[in-house]
Amino acid sequence: MHLDRRDFLQLLGVAGAASFFAPGAIQAAWGSDKDPYTIPDYGNVTLLHMTDSHAQLLPVWWREPDTNIGVGSVLNQTPHLCGKWMLDYYGVGNDPRYKYAYSCLDYDTLAHKYGKIGGYAHIAALVKRFRQERGDKVLLLDGGDTWQGSATSLWTNAADMVGAQNLLGVDDFVGHWEFTFGQERVEHLVKNELKAAFLAQNVFSNTWQELVFKPYRVHEISGRKIAVIGQAFPFTPIANPAYMIPDWGFGIHTEHMQKMVDEVRQQHQADIVVVLSHNGADVDKKMASMVKGIDIILGGHTHDIMGPKPFVVNQTLIINTSTNGKILARFDLDVGKGKLKGWRFHYLPVFSNLIKADAEMAAYIEKVRAPYKDKLSQPLATTASLLYRRDNFNGTFDQLLCDALREEMDCEASFSPGFRWGYCKLPGETITMEDVMGQTAITYPQATINAYTGEQIKNIMEQVADNIFNPNPYYQQGGDMIRVGNIQYDFNPDEKIYHRISNLRIGGKAVSATKKYKVAGWASMQKVEGKPVWEIFSHWLQSKKHVEVKKLDLPVLNKDMQNNHGIAFPKAYKL
Repeated sequence: MHLDRRDFLQLLGVAGAASFFAPGAIQAAWGSDKDPYTIPDYGNVTLLHMTDSHAQLLPVWWREPDTNIGVGSVLNQTPHLCGKWMLDYYGVGNDPRYKYAYSCLDYDTLAHKYGKIGGYAHIAALVKRFRQERGDKVLLLDGGDTWQGSATSLWTNAADMVGAQNLLGVDDFVGHWEFTFGQERVEHLVKNELKAAFLAQNVFSNTWQELVFKPYRVHEISGRKIAVIGQAFPFTPIANPAYMIPDWGFGIHTEHMQKMVDEVRQQHQADIVVVLSHNGADVDKKMASMVKGIDIILGGHTHDIMGPKPFVVNQTLIINTSTNGKILARFDLDVGKGKLKGWRFHYLPVFSNLIKADAEMAAYIEKVRAPYKDKLSQPLATTASLLYRRDNFNGTFDQLLCDALREEMDCEASFSPGFRWGYCKLPGETITMEDVMGQTAITYPQATINAYTGEQIKNIMEQVADNIFNPNPYYQQGGDMIRVGNIQYDFNPDEKIYHRISNLRIGGKAVSATKKYKVAGWASMQKVEGKPVWEIFSHWLQSKKHVEVKKLDLPVLNKDMQNNHGIAFPKAYKL
């Protein structure tokens, strides 16, 4: 670890309202040489925001994507910026500190210098400190995708994460992957175990069309009323199995959001309105353009770096706070009677090597992990490659998973979902059972063999692509493109559905529309029988002992994508 406090100081920036449109958003270091987390006192309300930790209690490696393509109105707009485009947007040049915090550039080299990110014991240390400094002015808001993503969260049925949230002191919470534990389990945890308020203005009972959860909560802080409206992931029954939540209906519900904003302002005299959202960045932007009266949207779902300077739509400030505990966002607000008078914003990377772990949270984590320690630490293979998942198209971890499915199940091709969660492994590290679960820990993990015609294969891929690249954000359901094994194709994100994919091949040979192909996959939307995918993946890794990704099954992109700012490495797509 070579990062000293002075070096770290220069990494962190604060953007205030007066400097929002300045050429370089991160303009000055904050704090002091003695303490990089010293923040000047400002305002009468502090909002702390974290999101999408995906049940990672311990620090992890997390690499930002090298491909995050924007289309339509969000073309070349944050958060669809990668590599140098991201660094240029935030005005930080080629500084290696910013490369590591905000980009994919030189990741495996810089990771050794700057260390792992996140970890609940390190987050807890920051939260406790800020609460001690700011007293009862602080709200801690969790943007969801907290209960799912690790072996221990799966094996404890989310109990480990609820305990961590309670110990951390989360005030309000929204959901997405939480719902994949099933309707009954969610209801039990929300009603009996979780101390935070679980909010959702956009989840209704299918029978009576009544709200299932509280839509909002009004907090009184420093004599001001702060309304927090919850927005669950609107496409949960489409992105995840609907049979797990049979009685609940989801949607964006823009008109109902406007009704809730008006209600908290008129009936509860809220001075400011905050939306705690799991929409995803582009959906949040569109919602802000359609709903009047929202002061701040604290966003999640898409795992984006979108905060060193907040994005502004009309008068609404919008952020997205990354994933895996990498960032703790802090708004210090000057809230007047009926309005937001001023703000200061801090986007704080949680570098675990610099922050002393909170002893209470560390002890809790050790306790909940203890029964599974041996199983979690089981070595499977070593990797010569940097393994990562987050990218619009195949990441190296998913390439291994697709290869494992295809070889272990004796198939011509394979599919794997375009999940955005799943942390990294550095070259030379050992892949353990915990790491495999970190890529596969879901409640519907069954792997299956399917006989698809060429036409069906293309249609599946086209439908997934439209969920990501539809120019209307309200038709984007998040995630990334379906991962493929031994499938090659050309791709144009700007085309319409059923026209984005061409020159489709399997094993280098042109696909016949009528011929049936044997395709392995997992995470079916229907109830199916099959081995859990982690059994297949771990067996394959053990048989290999040493793995290296020499080639990714990436598409060939159309030539006019060469200057798309969401592509850090155009040559990877033959541009």
